[in-house]
Amino acid sequence: MSAYVQQFQVDLRGVVDLLSRHIYSSPRVYLRELLQNARDAIAARSEVDGAGGSIRITPLSHTSGEFVLRDDGVGLTAAEVADLLATVGRSSKRDIFDMPRSDYLGQFGIGLLSCFMVSDRIVIRSQSARGGASVEWTGNADGTFQVVELDERLPVGTSVHLTPRFDSDDLLRPAAVRELATAFAEFLPVRVVVEMPGGDQEITRQAPFLGEGGADAALEYGRDLIGTSPLDVIEIGEPATGTRGLAYVLPYAPPPGARQATRMYLGRMLLAERAADVLPDWAFFVRAVVDSTGLSPTASRESLVEDRALEHVREQLGAGIRRWVLELGLTAPHRLAQFVAVHELGLKSLVRHDDELARFITRWLTVETTHGSMRVGDLVERFGTVRYARTVDEFRQVAGIVPPSEVLVNGGYLFDAELVASLPEQYPHLVVEQIDVAGELDRLDPPPLDDRAAAVRLEDRASAVLAASGCAVIVRSIDRGQLTGLYVADPSVLRAIDRSRTRGIANGLWGDVLSRIDHAVGVPDDDTSARLCLNWSNRVVRTLSGVEDEAVFSRTVQLLYIQALLAGHHPLSDADRSLMTAALTDLVALSAGVGAEGFPFDL
Repeated sequence: MSAYVQQFQVDLRGVVDLLSRHIYSSPRVYLRELLQNARDAIAARSEVDGAGGSIRITPLSHTSGEFVLRDDGVGLTAAEVADLLATVGRSSKRDIFDMPRSDYLGQFGIGLLSCFMVSDRIVIRSQSARGGASVEWTGNADGTFQVVELDERLPVGTSVHLTPRFDSDDLLRPAAVRELATAFAEFLPVRVVVEMPGGDQEITRQAPFLGEGGADAALEYGRDLIGTSPLDVIEIGEPATGTRGLAYVLPYAPPPGARQATRMYLGRMLLAERAADVLPDWAFFVRAVVDSTGLSPTASRESLVEDRALEHVREQLGAGIRRWVLELGLTAPHRLAQFVAVHELGLKSLVRHDDELARFITRWLTVETTHGSMRVGDLVERFGTVRYARTVDEFRQVAGIVPPSEVLVNGGYLFDAELVASLPEQYPHLVVEQIDVAGELDRLDPPPLDDRAAAVRLEDRASAVLAASGCAVIVRSIDRGQLTGLYVADPSVLRAIDRSRTRGIANGLWGDVLSRIDHAVGVPDDDTSARLCLNWSNRVVRTLSGVEDEAVFSRTVQLLYIQALLAGHHPLSDADRSLMTAALTDLVALSAGVGAEGFPFDL
């Protein structure tokens, strides 16, 4: 029995399919790979003889049936072409992903494979700067290839010739080539020229985000990037990995849920337009442009390898943005206030989950309080105890009875309740309490003992008037003489009242559904937990307690009820509107009947 060794056959079409499905996101990357190969070849030649430095691209045209990219880099010898064939011929998916990107031939091999996504035939002609014969390699999409040494001596460098596939010729034509070359290579440190129908166009230019061209150029680049003038420009960098760039502070709030995105370059070659892993997630308020020479790309060169180097860079770039916020607070607080006003909602949403962001930004956020809008830092400095209402309704009900020496925060706006509740984590000395509406009424003082009987009688008579409206009346002394009364109800009661009102106008099906909800949550139909709290310190209320005319008394109580609803920003039902109209009409009639001088009190 005899045995012999055979070479695995490479299904090149399968390799190309593997590339398009698992490595590259689009056939557009063919030009990026060729430009990267050419740039690497130029860098390699500089180590050999110091020459080289240009790339010339000839797009597909009506007169020429091929696309050509030429460089004056180090070139390839016949032996290196043989190694290149071995690189291109790797058949294992794992081998393709594990090709060394730092190795010149490995890099060249992957770039060459990408060309098969747009071309059925690839020709490489090359002359090495190290001497030897010029060589030509021809590869076809069916897996066949040939290598010949040329009799003529070519200029030092390499040219890649592509014959387009039937469905990809548009990507090789002038307009697309110029667009792709500009996107990928406009900041390369070599000269890139595209031959256009109207003449040569030089693609490369200075990189404003790397300090080239001055501050005005950097600002103009930012305007093009974000579509308007940025609030500010922040220099960011991490020298150990050769990472640096600019972060442009957005003058508008990004859409909800938008992720942080960075335009990322490696060695001045575009890696990704929107890399999501370069800056911390909390830095959503900037759009950055970053270049690095020390971070590692994935095999597709469309994202970065998540390693310790990238983690360190992310931390350092975030620290630079954090320093900007802190310095702005010290040197230009008015500009920081402008920044927070634009991005406050997004900042509040993140400080709940990001301790790093919370430590340096929370003090600058604002909340609504009974003392007006206040920064959290000022709030903590002025008050040792901070109480907050979880809903806007609760805040409006209670704000009017909070003593001037205390503070109540409106936590009803998005993220504010969670923000206030978390403050003790940063300020351990601070006491934070959530209010209870019913408990706030219990804190109020009853009328003086001498007036207690009159106050109790007023409560009984007024509660009887408002029984049909599902509201009871209590009388308390509130140290605000201009306040006649407050409409107060727990959130669950307010929801039950809303369901009751809706049930009254809904059809049978929805009315039954709402009734079942009330039954499920245990709210009785005759619930009167809503309260009208009349202020005994108010002149109108004290006068009302002495009114014996039941018609005048009833209509006045009804109007005070409506007034309290409106003051608390509660919507009026149809029944409330009818009640208000009837009360006003009757009071006008009564007033006309007795005469202005006989009316018992001034409305």
